[in-house]
Amino acid sequence: MRMTAVKTESATALPSAPAEVVVLVRRPTALASRVRACVNDIAARVVPPIVVIGLILLVWELLCRKAGATLPPPSRVLKETWELIVDPFFDRGGIDKGLFWHLSASLQRVALGYALASIVGVALGTLVGQSMWAMRGLDPIFQVLRTVPPLAWLPLSLAAFRDGQPSAIFVIFITAIWPVIINAAVGIRNIPQDYRNVAQVLRLNQLEFFWKIMVPSAAPYIFTGLRIGIGLSWLAIVAAEMLIGGVGIGFFIWDAWNSSHISEIILALIYVGLIGFVLDRMVAAVSSLVTRGTAAN
Repeated sequence: MRMTAVKTESATALPSAPAEVVVLVRRPTALASRVRACVNDIAARVVPPIVVIGLILLVWELLCRKAGATLPPPSRVLKETWELIVDPFFDRGGIDKGLFWHLSASLQRVALGYALASIVGVALGTLVGQSMWAMRGLDPIFQVLRTVPPLAWLPLSLAAFRDGQPSAIFVIFITAIWPVIINAAVGIRNIPQDYRNVAQVLRLNQLEFFWKIMVPSAAPYIFTGLRIGIGLSWLAIVAAEMLIGGVGIGFFIWDAWNSSHISEIILALIYVGLIGFVLDRMVAAVSSLVTRGTAAN
């Protein structure tokens, strides 16, 4: 039997090309980027103060836990003032009230005195800044009176008003008005001459010049004086209320001292500092809104 050899070609597999791996990178959206930037900014502002406050409380706790310490540690302050913290709205009549009522009374006095100081101070500052005769006549008087300590005015105001409430408001007024006057006058004097020339070319009357040229140009200076004034007002009311009595955070501190309640004094001081900070931030926010960020914050 004849066998025929059949030649078969073996099929050789062609090498396959390596597959490309495509990695899809998801780019963050604009909203996610803004959120991340906002979180980082908040962390940069909040974390350092928290760390510093924590260290201060730790050192305070360690130092005041020692035998013979005259001040209570933070843990004891929190324990002794817990009722005042969780229930600031109680009112048992007379001066036995929660911290909310004391702070509210103080803030009402500050609001009245500071509002009067702002209105009168801006008006007098505008007069002094515009008129050379007014500046020569009034500026030396202002410079002398502004050096008088706030509490030095209290006996005079008590003699004039015969009542603690208007006396405290007057002390706030006379304390806060000087930085408002001085800064407003400086702002008016520093109005560029080019602005005045434009006003003359446009033939603006006095009222138009005041609202369109004078106020926008002097606003950064005015708000600087207002920020200084609100801080001085809050300082003055706390000191004045220690002497006039009645309801108020200053009287609360003095009454706690007479009762040897040191923890209550510390709590009140914390509230005083926090509210002073909030008041300053409020004026700064209005300043940024009005001056579009040209005033110093």
